[in-house]
Amino acid sequence: MKPGRSRVAAVARISVLAMLAAGPLAACVGTPAALRPEATRLAEAPGYLDAAALRGLGDALPPPPASGSGVDLDDKARSARLTALEDSDRWLLATAHAELRPPLALQHFNCALGVRLEPQATPQLTRLMQRLFQDADAAAEGVKGRAFRARPVGDDPARRSCQRVTEAGRRSASYPSGSSTVAVVYGEAFAALDPERAPEIRRMAHEIGQSRLVCGMHYPSDVAAGEVLGRAVFAAAADRPEFAADLTAARAELAAIRAPDGGAAPGCASEALALSAAVP
Repeated sequence: MKPGRSRVAAVARISVLAMLAAGPLAACVGTPAALRPEATRLAEAPGYLDAAALRGLGDALPPPPASGSGVDLDDKARSARLTALEDSDRWLLATAHAELRPPLALQHFNCALGVRLEPQATPQLTRLMQRLFQDADAAAEGVKGRAFRARPVGDDPARRSCQRVTEAGRRSASYPSGSSTVAVVYGEAFAALDPERAPEIRRMAHEIGQSRLVCGMHYPSDVAAGEVLGRAVFAAAADRPEFAADLTAARAELAAIRAPDGGAAPGCASEALALSAAVP
């Protein structure tokens, strides 16, 4: 196949996979949901945790692996093997997983939940996740400010990423993976909303973290630390009195949109196919 045709085919696969999965890269008409006025108001929702609580959670996380240590070398060896997935279906799914801001990112859990989340139908759910996003993001950024570890795309300037990344982004800190922290917080919240589907939900949260490895944006230790931090952030947020009321409101919305036949968003078969590829 000619190079030009190969690129066209790759772009087409990206569009189809993302659109069918109802992910954040899906084509749409008009203003994207995340840029509408109501989304701006949601972005102003504060997190559940104050600065002292977030700092305490971050302080409990160990520092990143020392450069040249056994863990660091293992991380880099595994990351190098992941280049074999470039331009595969798993790589293309990782492009969708790169978007982790509510409300669009919540659609990554459509198939695990057996629903099709629509921001306009779930404002309370979106608000709950936005508040959790604020906590998870702040906690991860606080840890990154303590000790710097380069990203795979920073260590290797020629390394491809599945997302558009600036030079400043290449030079930004990798440990812990804030994306994994956010994904796990979402996963724990969705598991609380729908306990019967908790295993599938938590698997998707983990796969979002794996996507960051595929994307060349994090090393395995970064993702593992992000998952630990995410569970700690959720547990702390869930202890706040206002969280229970927000969870109850979100649960009612989720029940209201669930199809009687258990139908989910289109594209779940495509997502399952992409996830069937083993991450080295």
